[in-house]
Amino acid sequence: MSFGVYVHVPFCATRCGYCDFNTYTPSETESSYEAYLVALEKELELAAEKVGRTADTVFVGGGTPSLLGADGLGRILTRIKNTFSLSNDAEVTTESNPESTSPEYFEGLKAAGFTRVSLGMQSASTPVLKVLDRQHTPGRAVEAAKEAKRAGFEHVNLDLIYGTPTETDDDVRKSLDAVLSADVDHVSAYSLIVEDGTAMARKIRKGQLPAPEEDVYADRYEIIADRLESAGFDWYEVSNWAKPGGECRHNLLYWQGGNWWGAGPGAHGYVERFRYVNVKRPEKYEQMLAANEFPIDGTETISDDEEHFEKIMLGLRLKEGIPREWVGEKARGVVDKHVRGGVLADVAGRIFATDRGRLLIDGVITDILAAE
Repeated sequence: MSFGVYVHVPFCATRCGYCDFNTYTPSETESSYEAYLVALEKELELAAEKVGRTADTVFVGGGTPSLLGADGLGRILTRIKNTFSLSNDAEVTTESNPESTSPEYFEGLKAAGFTRVSLGMQSASTPVLKVLDRQHTPGRAVEAAKEAKRAGFEHVNLDLIYGTPTETDDDVRKSLDAVLSADVDHVSAYSLIVEDGTAMARKIRKGQLPAPEEDVYADRYEIIADRLESAGFDWYEVSNWAKPGGECRHNLLYWQGGNWWGAGPGAHGYVERFRYVNVKRPEKYEQMLAANEFPIDGTETISDDEEHFEKIMLGLRLKEGIPREWVGEKARGVVDKHVRGGVLADVAGRIFATDRGRLLIDGVITDILAAE
């Protein structure tokens, strides 16, 4: 099984209204990029000694990793190479905000050894971006994707969010037109989740924005799936589409039950049934590593039953589905019910979602796990 390294960069220039990730704007932390990088390098050193695994995938997420620049991100990758080491065909991804990128940035990433770029586009509609509190202009994500391709990146992803309050079907179609004009090989599309405690949640509670509707989510998903699949993309996970060879190997590692070390403030990791989460505050993270301590805030050991449930939960989101033998006797009647209903298919010993079932898969998984 592949092994990955995830690195969390906790910095953002501004806070988006829908975001509840572990991120900090300059006014919210006393940490600096340099202090963070020093601490991160120490964590990677300690982790490599503990785990002793070669990384097959690396994913730098956030937050806004591109705020560190190509030099900062290259410094992270160099430390991973010198501690964990990388397999010969390692996939190395970084997320980037279109507004903090440039042709020189992408050229620097490529020279440092990155193989894949994921750009946060969200939408090509100015009103939708305004509701999301995104800072980039509608065309910037597409231009950034083209810059990445000109720098030599074969694998480029654009992230979309659908179901934003005030968004229309035409807004979604406009975003898809923009995505396809960028000639990328991967697209992620996630329904907006309004998290408690965010600025957007407060606006909805006060009636300043309409609440998202489940039926709207389903309609928008069908628009996205139909358009991307007509354009040569194939879904391989419910919210992810790729052209042949463009699948994100690091994310597949998560969905297929692989192991990874999560580094950085608030990062989660999973190694041989040992799950942990790092402390969230950058200042505390840096203090612990300065004292040569792992910056871990909580741990748990996953039981056989928990591992079994997670394999079903994650595996059924993949196009390939799961082996029927994974489903216990108590739940097979539930599976058969959903097969009869056209939501699941059972072919050659594998169970997987039908096209209709992709819209309902979360509820199906809940049914199966409840019966287990």
